[in-house]
Formats: sequence, C-alpha cells, structure tokens
Amino acid sequence: KEIVLDFDSSDIELHGHQQNRFFHGYYDHYCYLPLYIYCGEHLLCAWLRPANIDNAKGSLIALKLLVSAIRKRRPGTRIVIRADSGFCRDWLLNWCENHDVGFIVGLAKNARLEALSRDLLAQAQAEHEATGLKGRVIGEFEYETRDSWSRPRRVVARIEHMREGPNPRYVVTNLRGDAAWLYERVYCA
Repeated sequence: KEIVLDFDSSDIELHGHQQNRFFHGYYDHYCYLPLYIYCGEHLLCAWLRPANIDNAKGSLIALKLLVSAIRKRRPGTRIVIRADSGFCRDWLLNWCENHDVGFIVGLAKNARLEALSRDLLAQAQAEHEATGLKGRVIGEFEYETRDSWSRPRRVVARIEHMREGPNPRYVVTNLRGDAAWLYERVYCA
C-alpha cells in the first residue's frame, strides 16, 4: 500500500485590493500563494497564504499532521510526497528521511548540476544531431549543495536536446528504482 501526496502552491490571481495581497514577480500579478496537498483527486489541505512568503512555508506542519493521521488509520502504508522545486528545502527532505517518508521533489537547475550531467547532455545532443529529432536521456548521480543541504542526495536528471538547445530537468529523491521509471512514472504522474 502506498499513498502519494502532491504538494502544489499555484497562485490565485486577485483583482482589487484584498488584504494580504502581494505582487509576485514569477506570476507577474497580485495574488495569494495557497498551499494545496492532494492524494489523487482528493484535496487534503488548502491553506490560503499571502504571496510574500517562501513557497514551502507551512508545508512541514501540514505534512506532519497528514502523516500522523494516515499512519493512525492505515499503519504500514508507504507515504511519498511529490512536489516541484519550490518545496526543495533541506528541512523538509531531512524530516522525510528521518520519518520514513519517501520524496521526489523538483530541483532547480544550476551550473553545478549541469556540470555533473555533462555526459548526459552530450548524449542527448548527439542523439538529436544523429536523428534530427529530440534527443532524450535520463540518468542519475549523487549531488550535494555547497551549503544548503546537510547531506548528499540522489538526483535524477532528465535531459532533452532539441533544435532550440538543451532542456535539463532535475529531481531529488530518496526512492528506490530505475531513474527513468522514477522520473516518468512517479514524478511526472
């Protein structure tokens, strides 16, 4: 038995001067930044938050409550969280690792990740050049941030190369399994 909890913080665009509204540069408008947690189609958490906060704020509180409730009602159920890079915080990943909760979370690309995936980037580019079609490679490696993570972690890289150039995507996970299966079937589900 496994339960996958999807974390989302899509914006709610505002029209007018609602209390606690803030301009969010990423979304390019005034909004709130609610926290939603789903299990399949079932909404388990909806927390209205202003947009001037860290995307992951409050997620650990909600996760602790949900994990406690799930384990009380369904002991032995494997719990996995799936989230985008806005939730990739060491304190959240540490809590999951220390409480037997699986995770697969987006990881924003940076120069160090691209350097570690140089061979994968070259493979995808060679595939694109040979066929004229999109080159696509999935691989993995161990990655540790310089100062924001407390330990090295497994990163799955999905690298595509198209006429427009490379398009790398990264996720960090503590789940077992084939990298392609984790990216395509678990993260992208």
